[in-house]
Amino acid sequence: MKITRREALLAAGGAAFLTGCGPLSNRTRAASQQPATLPRVGDDPYVSAVNRFGFGPTPGQVDQMREHTLEQWFESQLLPDESEPQELNWMLGRMEINYLGPYDLRDWREEAIVMQMQQAAILRAVYSPWQLRERMVDFWTNHLNIYAKKGLAVYRKPMDEREVVRKHALGNFRDMIHASSKSTAMLVYLDQQASTKAHPNENYARELLELHTLGVNGGYTQLDVMEAARCFTGWSEERRFMRPRGAFRFIEGIHDKKEKTFLGEKIPAGGGVEDGERVVNLALDHPATGRYLATKLCRYFLGHTDSSSVEAVATAYRDKQGDIPSMMRVVFAEYQKRNEPVVKRPLDYVASSMRAVQASSDAGQEVLKRMEQMGQPLYLWPMPDGYPLETDSWTGSLLARWNFAHDLAHRSVKGSLVDIKKLTKETGASAIPSIVFGQSDGELINHFASVTAGLEPRMAASACLASPEFQWR
Repeated sequence: MKITRREALLAAGGAAFLTGCGPLSNRTRAASQQPATLPRVGDDPYVSAVNRFGFGPTPGQVDQMREHTLEQWFESQLLPDESEPQELNWMLGRMEINYLGPYDLRDWREEAIVMQMQQAAILRAVYSPWQLRERMVDFWTNHLNIYAKKGLAVYRKPMDEREVVRKHALGNFRDMIHASSKSTAMLVYLDQQASTKAHPNENYARELLELHTLGVNGGYTQLDVMEAARCFTGWSEERRFMRPRGAFRFIEGIHDKKEKTFLGEKIPAGGGVEDGERVVNLALDHPATGRYLATKLCRYFLGHTDSSSVEAVATAYRDKQGDIPSMMRVVFAEYQKRNEPVVKRPLDYVASSMRAVQASSDAGQEVLKRMEQMGQPLYLWPMPDGYPLETDSWTGSLLARWNFAHDLAHRSVKGSLVDIKKLTKETGASAIPSIVFGQSDGELINHFASVTAGLEPRMAASACLASPEFQWR
């Protein structure tokens, strides 16, 4: 059974995201009758933490987390190793994009490469125990967004994902930006290979300043962009025979060797690749970079950008020279003081839904189609700023979410199986709300226990997954 748009609008009452987005029966519609304010997102601090710093709890996970303090759990997440569940390793091992280079992929269809990247991202978000790392990968993938289908970027993006985003996700921000500056996926995406001393291309220089480091209001000028572009001339890609094709290459003959001035600093004449490296370091050292990065981290993890929280994270950036775990410890401390609900983007929603009902999925074409219907086909945001966080950007995807919730619970998503009988074997069908929301009691669970009482287990599960409360993390 599919929910029609007409039925959905009748059920939602026109203010779907805040006033109700439950399924259609009177009983399940009651689950979504909330005032037009931010919803309850859970009463349990452990559930809240794994929703905010991961992709939501799996059945039984919160009980295991309670064996330690929240701080101990968070510290363990900051130090992931390479261990993953055997089945996840098996699925990832079958994907060639996880070990092939740009020129190894040159005869592949674009769609096949994008599909494997999307599958890998969803599978890791759903099944990796290192939830904070996957959450950070999502953050940095958007911070350093590359539209995979522009030009030749698609063949280079898998290597960028391995060597830039995943390698440095919980490492050092400075190392990440230096790696990104020499990532041929980023350079090709922003047309840097066409930048010469005769015709400097400003695309990479502008995005480095506007989106990667200082921020649009960071205090740089158009002249700084132009001077940075001159410093990056000659930064290109190795394409010669019998060389590591697809790797970074500096072409000295097309580099502008004249003197430049960037952010008030003189860059002397006669330089080479170090001119661009100097630009990156100056941008990373600028006070605006710490504040800009802190603001994005606070918005993503805290749901607010209060000046005290932003300043605390920015101070950690400055004092610890861009160490990401140090910044995240401050983010977590600020989170424990105050946090606001953050809307789940489609990746968050799909991953948390699968985790909540312990779905066994290949994250194949059917799941990817659902992600596209919700508005977030991974790696395909065309602008360099990455998918938005704002709630208003995602209110149009509710119908697709409701259908996914229904179909996932009813085993109608091809390649994804949910065993409701196994899920409720020990607790009984009445515990569906506790299973889906990851906690055994509290106001939230009591509310959903009353409105789903007597419902068939799969319908109860889909009602919980489609509820307003489950749309937030």
